[in-house]
Amino acid sequence: MRLLKYIVVFLISVWMSQAAYSQKVVVKTQVQTTVDIECNDDGCFGSYYGKEFIDGSDVAHQFSNTMSAKVGDKLKELYSKDTYVKVDFKNIFMTTKGMGSGMVRYELKIPFVSVDTKCDAYTSFDHVGGWNHTPSLPRRKKELSSLLMPGESLDISKLKTTTEGLQEYWIQWKNKNTQKSCSPNKD
Repeated sequence: MRLLKYIVVFLISVWMSQAAYSQKVVVKTQVQTTVDIECNDDGCFGSYYGKEFIDGSDVAHQFSNTMSAKVGDKLKELYSKDTYVKVDFKNIFMTTKGMGSGMVRYELKIPFVSVDTKCDAYTSFDHVGGWNHTPSLPRRKKELSSLLMPGESLDISKLKTTTEGLQEYWIQWKNKNTQKSCSPNKD
């Protein structure tokens, strides 16, 4: 009986030391990433703070995708409330402080400007860009062309570049579902 107690105690102590060892191996350090975007009738603004790249993926630049989606949603929301706007390209503000250090703070301000009629408004928004290379604008224009109403074209900003090398073209257009009544070929 005494031998059985020793064996049980021995097995429990081996199991506990293995469990403690496993816990030490599993602990990982996480880097805090924050994304904050706010939109109102004047525009959308926000920031990303975190790693530039994770496993080779350009996670900081993905903030442009997130912001574009929010801007498009806000343009549609305002249009549905008979508030007609478009993005004010010349006053877009972009900064990418810390780029090249591994951690970046990417700030974006996308302002709106009022337009006179519902058919002067834009209700879709996107971008094409990247770090330290010229964005592939012809490819992006081709990808977006199927989203246009007949007779309409994309409204594209001048190339915007941060001091740290992020380059973006911002793109807006009339959403063919939301602004169907503005189509020259109305159904």
